[in-house]
Amino acid sequence: MICYKCGCRLSEHDFCTGCGADVGLYKRIMFMSNRFYNDGLEKATVRDLSGAIVSLRQSLKFNKNNIEARNLLGLVYFEMGEVVSALGEWVISKNLRPQKNIADDYIGMIQSNQARLDTINQTIKKYNQALLYCYQDSLDLAVIQLKKVLSYNPKYVCAHQLLALLYIMSEEWEKAHRELEKCRQIDTNNTTTLRYLKEVEHMLMPEEAAKGASPKKAVKENVVRYQSGNETIIQPVNMKESRGVSTLLNLGIGVLIGVALACFLILPGQIQNAKADINSQLRVVSEQSDAKTATIDEQEQTIQKLTDEKEQLSEELSKYQGTDGTLKATDGLMMAVSAYLENPEDIETIAAYLEALDEEEEGEEGSQNKTEAFTALYEDLVEDLREKLVTYYYNAGYASYRADDFEGAIPNLTRAYQYDQTNGDALYNLANSYRRSGDNDKAKELYAEVIDQFPGTEKANRSETYLAEINNAE
Repeated sequence: MICYKCGCRLSEHDFCTGCGADVGLYKRIMFMSNRFYNDGLEKATVRDLSGAIVSLRQSLKFNKNNIEARNLLGLVYFEMGEVVSALGEWVISKNLRPQKNIADDYIGMIQSNQARLDTINQTIKKYNQALLYCYQDSLDLAVIQLKKVLSYNPKYVCAHQLLALLYIMSEEWEKAHRELEKCRQIDTNNTTTLRYLKEVEHMLMPEEAAKGASPKKAVKENVVRYQSGNETIIQPVNMKESRGVSTLLNLGIGVLIGVALACFLILPGQIQNAKADINSQLRVVSEQSDAKTATIDEQEQTIQKLTDEKEQLSEELSKYQGTDGTLKATDGLMMAVSAYLENPEDIETIAAYLEALDEEEEGEEGSQNKTEAFTALYEDLVEDLREKLVTYYYNAGYASYRADDFEGAIPNLTRAYQYDQTNGDALYNLANSYRRSGDNDKAKELYAEVIDQFPGTEKANRSETYLAEINNAE
């Protein structure tokens, strides 16, 4: 025991050896608190929960810091279905002793389970709604709500008692007796339960109640009587069961009946379920097989289509070859198409063929030899490869620009912008390449185009700066 004044451990004397304070009354108060705690613990072990609550509350009146008594009181509340009261006691206990307190485990056990918290909330709401129905004389609705409450929390003693009281008011004595017995199993010495139970038993057994029903007579008769409506039902208590051959015979008959039920009722159902599972698996396998077959057919059609396209393009390529075996000026396009069909990702080879084709078209006769088929094929190829060509030429041109190879950067950036007129980065870096290579006239033209095509952007602002620098230098 600790001194309330200085915190020193107390001895057998009635004064503190540390500070000299008089602790005689304090020690008696602590002893009384511990005594009531022990009394509450003994009552809780024999399920006298209501008596345990009285003793534990008295213990806390003497010493509110009695953590063991407070935690046990919370457990008793929880056992009686009073979860909110239990949580209240555990929270107070945790605040009084934050460290090494088992109340922390109790709180975590409830709060960590969201479903349990929702159930507790629903229990409280429905119990309050049942009370409201009782005040409004809607007893049937109150019974329904209380049954829901007990389905969520079967140990809620107050709900059992209220439901039994409603059964008593409607003179349903047997149902009331069952509910009160459930209460007595939870709390064996609850005064309210015992008072209700005495009234119900008086109504179920009016004859015994009128005669006084002496214990000797009850033992002598060795029977249990209770009233169901206008009928008195007598149930023997110590009825002896038959032994020996009859027991074995009954056991054998029960086994035979069970086997027969299994053969005629359970086994056909199991066989039917097995057949249904097999049919379901076969259906799944069949669907997968059909899907794979459809995929194979689709791939074969795609291969055939590509093969036909290749043959068609090969025929068109052969038409453009000269009589001496050399390629004509338009053969560059055919080579680019052939390279695209063989490997669409080999963009470097395709770009080389297209560059050669562009160089041939720049001649005097290049534009005159173009046919509609040539133009359509060229546009389709460029449209399919436009994004890859733009990326290839822009990366190559920008790499040359970063390496100060402006002569190598200019043609690549030019082609990148020709293939994508919305590529402002390619146009801006092309203008920078001309400026840094000394061609200010071309740079001014391109900077003006950047300002015109991409107004309000950072590239346009920088282009205005470089254009002003070139004009001032001239």
